[in-house]
Amino acid sequence: MESGKDKPSNWNKGNLWPEELDILHSVIAKTELIETVKWGGPIFTAHGKNVLGVGGFKNFFTIWFFNGVFLKDEQNVLVTAQEGITKSLRQWRFYSKEEINEPLILSYIKEAIENEKAGKIIKPTKKEEIVSELFQKELDIDKALSEAFHKFSLYKQREFLEHIESAKREETKLARIEKLKPLILDNIGLNDKYR
Repeated sequence: MESGKDKPSNWNKGNLWPEELDILHSVIAKTELIETVKWGGPIFTAHGKNVLGVGGFKNFFTIWFFNGVFLKDEQNVLVTAQEGITKSLRQWRFYSKEEINEPLILSYIKEAIENEKAGKIIKPTKKEEIVSELFQKELDIDKALSEAFHKFSLYKQREFLEHIESAKREETKLARIEKLKPLILDNIGLNDKYR
């Protein structure tokens, strides 16, 4: 297995934890999980399903369990990365290599694999459709704008609509529509500069 230092990963910010991530990789290698790279970092799968990932950040390194919400977590080591946003994913954060407890980590990984085999997942809830009457009027008037808008993925269309409809006042909504028109016509998503 390659060392964590050699792996391309945008989940090891500043390459701060190479030895610690190597240790986590060696623990994970003792399981049936298969390592792959997704979203620019190491992900470990069982039967084609994402089970966990590892990464290093400024203040900690971590194992995250994609369906960690189903883990018993009797040792109370798991945290929700983004409270109120993250539904299934749970992180186990480490602040030094001395905190790596191989038998305990292996027990959590084995439970995560069993949960995956059992099909325990939280199904994503469908988001309520966003309707913008003001923007729809613009699309009805301007065929080029309508064609350009509908070339975007549904996700990006939703970003535009959320941005417009999050304004409280009609004047603000209209101003936002005017600012968005050039982006849409130039095939630039609302948040493309951040991706």
